[in-house]
Amino acid sequence: MAEDTAASTESRSWFPAIPQPVKRVFDQFPLVTYPPNAAPARSTGTTGTTDKPDEHRLYIFASPQAARKGRPSVNPQCLKWQAYLKFSGIRFRTIPSNNHASPNGALPFLLPASAGNPGTDDALPVPSNRLQRWADEQAHVDQGEAASMREEVYTSLLDHRIRDAWLYTVYLDSSNFGSIARRAYVEPSTNNSIVRTVLACQLQEAARSQLLRTSTYIDVDDILAEAKNAFEALSVLLGSDSYFFGRAKPGLFDASVFAYVHLILDQKLGWNHNPLATYLDGHDNLLQHHERLFNTYF
Repeated sequence: MAEDTAASTESRSWFPAIPQPVKRVFDQFPLVTYPPNAAPARSTGTTGTTDKPDEHRLYIFASPQAARKGRPSVNPQCLKWQAYLKFSGIRFRTIPSNNHASPNGALPFLLPASAGNPGTDDALPVPSNRLQRWADEQAHVDQGEAASMREEVYTSLLDHRIRDAWLYTVYLDSSNFGSIARRAYVEPSTNNSIVRTVLACQLQEAARSQLLRTSTYIDVDDILAEAKNAFEALSVLLGSDSYFFGRAKPGLFDASVFAYVHLILDQKLGWNHNPLATYLDGHDNLLQHHERLFNTYF
């Protein structure tokens, strides 16, 4: 979700009303607009060694420990691209980060190994909307293999129905917000309690705005029912195949489905109330699809 707050083009403000006591504090300081962040410089690690110059680095939402071990991101958008790069056979290292550290204000982004050579196009960070092309070029995948109309239709199930249910259950369900969203996005960003409160409000307002983009109110029952139907449709689509659309190896759509299913099933994420997990019950092929990808690539 945190990546959605930076990427959205909705006209409605992402920012909730700031409490007056907090506003009075900020009013005492001038507003400063900073230029976009530069690409992260190569850093020196705790062992005193610098990053390898031939190493691709993917910046994602993850704890430092999870990132060091290459574990799945806690964010579905980040995990989607993390999985796709693995499916493409691209070796990379994951770096824990946040939207504020991203050159374009959203995660994930990738810093190619050649970014150590300034002055070239390859030195530029690769944002998420260019990651598929970059990965396909690295893996020598035919760029002419455009997604079929059928695939685009099913992608909308993920981008709308399942994503909406994810936004509600993670950000607006009070039993989950503190244990998942606050822990993953707010607490790692700052130790200041006032700033944490503002960030938490912003995250929830962003989720609320997204869910209200096509409706005047949030119908929880309808959102969850649509997600349930979407998982049923995905199960039928997969059928007895190992990967979606009968492909011999997993593709971007497989990565998208894997990202949501993995995080929904991950009890370590902090779930207190998880209706989405019950919607996967009975869809053994989706569970096997997830297990196959997790055991092979993670």
